[in-house]
Amino acid sequence: MSNDEGRWFRRRGELSRDGWESVVDATLPGWSHTGLRVAQLAPGETLALGEAGEERLVVPLFGAIDVMVDGAETREVLSLEGRASVFSGPSDVLYVSSTATIEITATGDSSARVAVASSPTTDVFPTRRIAASETPVELRGGGAASRQVHNFGTPDALDAARFIVCEVVTPAGNWSSYPPHKHDEHVEGTESRLEEIYYFEAAPVSGSGPDVDPDAAFGVFSTYSSPAGDIDINAMVHTGDIALVPFGYHGPAVAAPGYDLYYLNVMAGPDPERAWRITDDPRHAWVRNDWAEQGMDPRLPYPTEGT
Repeated sequence: MSNDEGRWFRRRGELSRDGWESVVDATLPGWSHTGLRVAQLAPGETLALGEAGEERLVVPLFGAIDVMVDGAETREVLSLEGRASVFSGPSDVLYVSSTATIEITATGDSSARVAVASSPTTDVFPTRRIAASETPVELRGGGAASRQVHNFGTPDALDAARFIVCEVVTPAGNWSSYPPHKHDEHVEGTESRLEEIYYFEAAPVSGSGPDVDPDAAFGVFSTYSSPAGDIDINAMVHTGDIALVPFGYHGPAVAAPGYDLYYLNVMAGPDPERAWRITDDPRHAWVRNDWAEQGMDPRLPYPTEGT
């Protein structure tokens, strides 16, 4: 592993702290604008985030949870039904105001896995539950670059202070985060400065059979240098792994044949406008030209399943 991979790419559990499997926040050198916590909870188990001062988006990865929200304007328990897995369509999610603290509890008879995206802010937006049915589902790309995007935390779907949050599901054998692109310079109307977190999961395709090891499921992720800074990551990714992109061209994220790939993206930066504006690597931007002719992968959209 290169030095960059050791710094900016972390295996599942390497960032464990305070009962969380992974914690990304400003305590990591060179990281300022985004945060992520991931945990797996046994039935009835609770984890708390007891300090305010950051906006949060609670995303069930699988299973059902209750979230106790204790804020300046309200104290209530909000239930999220969750889903069977990240490959089962969108989940309901919860935006939590920067004035509130939260406690997350796994409900029902099964465990739950949850991600909490965050960004520090003093701006106040109201807590809001976003139902799965409200989530804009985008089919992006074409041909072998087809993927499905759940835009529950993007500017068009959610009023928020700083962060942009979405999740992407890529069918086995397809390429995502492609063509490689960057968002590390402020170019008015063209590109915005956003550091980015990628949280990954991978699973054998549906119907693979009982002899397939789910822990062997993998994809591949790449990041490389831009004028804003030097970075070099080429990693095999498994469930629970995290890539940090402070700058540089990033992509592709490739789902290996036989295995579907998921990632949750959390982005925020120092620019005054909350906007996702990117610049493709000019050597590879031409690949977009053929997508309309190639058409969308017929495996998309993924079927929605309950928990």
